[in-house]
Amino acid sequence: MPTYIYQHPQTQEVLEIVQRISDPHEYIDNQGVQWNRVFTVPHTNIPSMTRVEAGSEEDFIRKTRDSGGTLGDLFDLSQELSDKRKNERGDGKDPVQQKFYKDYSKTRNGLKHRSDNSDTGSKYKPNSDGVIEV
Repeated sequence: MPTYIYQHPQTQEVLEIVQRISDPHEYIDNQGVQWNRVFTVPHTNIPSMTRVEAGSEEDFIRKTRDSGGTLGDLFDLSQELSDKRKNERGDGKDPVQQKFYKDYSKTRNGLKHRSDNSDTGSKYKPNSDGVIEV
């Protein structure tokens, strides 16, 4: 049940009263004084999604599973972590992304992903229109 805040009109004393949402939101003390309701800005605690270990798939899944974020939020976080891994290595390569490109190519008989800029001698390379040249 929600907590409502009331302030005494003369003494300025403040009380937190637990009431149902369906109850009338007023507080009258035992001396018959009606207290003023104090309206506040609601507060919430949203866990930080940026505190995800850059190389941990399990940490990423655990932190984003129940976050309530959009798909775009997940893509943005994924890109931030990729950039972090690139900076940590110092060579500008993300090992997780490189593994994805390698697995992608393996399951597609050597076809490179369109974002894969590495020149590994792949036998198939899509042109800018997405057409595969053999």
